[in-house]
Amino acid sequence: MNTKQIGFIGGGNMASSLIGGLVSNGYPADKLTVVDLDSEKLSYLNQTFGVNTLQDSKELATKADVLVLAIKPQHMQSVAQDLGQAIQDKSPVVVSIAAGIRVEALDRWLGGHLPIVRCMPNTPALLKTAATGLYANAQVTENQKDLVESLLRAVGVTVWVEEEHELDAVTALSGSGPAYFFMIMEALEAAGIKAGLNQKTAQLLTQETALGAAKMALESSEPTSVLRQRVTSPGGTTERAIGILEEQGLRDILQAALLGAKERSIELSDELGNN
Repeated sequence: MNTKQIGFIGGGNMASSLIGGLVSNGYPADKLTVVDLDSEKLSYLNQTFGVNTLQDSKELATKADVLVLAIKPQHMQSVAQDLGQAIQDKSPVVVSIAAGIRVEALDRWLGGHLPIVRCMPNTPALLKTAATGLYANAQVTENQKDLVESLLRAVGVTVWVEEEHELDAVTALSGSGPAYFFMIMEALEAAGIKAGLNQKTAQLLTQETALGAAKMALESSEPTSVLRQRVTSPGGTTERAIGILEEQGLRDILQAALLGAKERSIELSDELGNN
């Protein structure tokens, strides 16, 4: 992978996270190039990571072996159509991290018959703890899949899905998921304050408890249901709390929320890809 030229169209937070992860993992900075209209972003990326910068996306498209489209979904069509000919001439593997843009629409805008990987990283990529779902179309070779997986693993774990529609569920679970956990942490902190703790103590205990639980789940081979049962002593405080959560329908609420997010992901894909 270290011989491949990787180009980024867009130098925002997600691109910056990927670049930082690659460089910290030893990828040569001179093999990374970024295009962005914001000269301050380009200056920051060059000074921080030593990567190359350009302001001409077509020039980058003619050089990159892997071209990462890290732009807002609403701008994807115009950018892709503008880049189409340059990308057709080079035929790099195109990696899209834009939510809601289906491979069929992107391929059509780019001129067709290109290897495209669509992926859905989440915001913990900023801390190199992302969970990313990936889908490749039929034009992507195994070597290209390995390249893209190595790229995304620079900021966390990766999971390939067989069917593109599965990315709607990935979006709902891990893409939107950090917000669910933040909301639960927010509620627990408020409950701790109501129970008698000061705000600083409630916040610290909430954050460390969330971190510890997640770490236990990651490092255990047991399902989360077993881990929950192990800390739920019969007749104890945890059993009382879990019983109330069950009575109040926590599972149904979370399921409804996730399915609602999945439905909205499908709607957005339909809206963005109809042109």
